[in-house]
Formats: sequence, C-alpha cells, structure tokens
Amino acid sequence: MSYQPRPISTEGMNLPSELLPLTERLAENAHDLWAAQRLSQGWTYGPQRNDTQKLHPCLVPYADLPESEKEYDRVAALGTLKAILHLGYTILPPTEPEPFTRPQSATP
Repeated sequence: MSYQPRPISTEGMNLPSELLPLTERLAENAHDLWAAQRLSQGWTYGPQRNDTQKLHPCLVPYADLPESEKEYDRVAALGTLKAILHLGYTILPPTEPEPFTRPQSATP
C-alpha cells in the first residue's frame, strides 16, 4: 500500500490581513510545543544537530531562530488557518487583546 497525502486544498486562498498576527502567534506556539517535547525527551541546545547526543540548534526562543526556521513554522500555521477557513469555520478576533505572558524562569 502506498501512502497518498491528501491535504485540504487551499490553493489560491488568501488569508485576511487581520489574521496575519495570529499566524505569527501560532507559528511561535508550534515552535514552543516542539521545543517542549524535545526538552522533555532529554534534548538540549547544541550548535549543530546531533541525534546521538540529543543536541539541536533550534532549542532557542522563537525570536532567536533563523528566519528560515521561523518560515517553516509560519507555513504550517498559515496552512492550518487556511484549512480552517476552507472548512467553513469563522475566526473572530478576541474582544480583549491576548494577555501575552511567559512563565517565569526558574533561575533569577
């Protein structure tokens, strides 16, 4: 049996400009989820990826990622938002701005 990917077709869809900040926020969240999973598996930061030693250069805050890595997360977030809209859902902005807070670091 051969796997045939069948993503939701969003070709030609344009995301409303008011959703672009959401795209960036979701891209950052995707990176944070990925990083949290890697850290829980014992991975740590290293200047070069090393699967044997569980080192990865992208275990840094989203803001510190190279633009090429941010773009990978943005493309995934954009595709997800487009799929949601294509499926008929409506995305409305919150009535109050998101309180963007980060957990406090364990070290001072």
